[in-house]
Amino acid sequence: MGVWELLLVGLVMALGLCGVLVPGVPGSWLVWAAVLWWALKDPQPVAWGVLVGATVVLFLSQVVRWALPPRRLRASGATPQTEAYAGMGAFLGFFLLPVIGAIPGFLAGIYLHERLRLGRHGEAVAALRTAMRSGGSSVLTELFTCLLIMGAWLGAVVWG
Repeated sequence: MGVWELLLVGLVMALGLCGVLVPGVPGSWLVWAAVLWWALKDPQPVAWGVLVGATVVLFLSQVVRWALPPRRLRASGATPQTEAYAGMGAFLGFFLLPVIGAIPGFLAGIYLHERLRLGRHGEAVAALRTAMRSGGSSVLTELFTCLLIMGAWLGAVVWG
């Protein structure tokens, strides 16, 4: 698979990551479809292993999300900027503290936005709790899954 095709696969994955934060967009399925495209175009054992792993992780993520409250972040007062801060925090956390850093990064992103918006620590913490109870945990689960899949793909491409 050429460099341009790998860049396109990475772009589709990035769009899928952004799609996780937008209600109604199948972000996790875009990430999985990008891995499928890569595995079909570059049929190596590593590619198929990443595809199988992505499928299993995505399935487990869907099972976990069904057990969590539905996505109603807008009802909690979360704005699109809140979701953008949370997504950027998760993305940065994922790479600063590999893999598990996405969780504290997501929470820190929401907290930072609410702290800037509301101005006080106590109010920002209360807004963070409300957002997580209103569906933030569901968004975090899906985003973490997509970051995990994208990290596995990136690792397979770089070290593959």
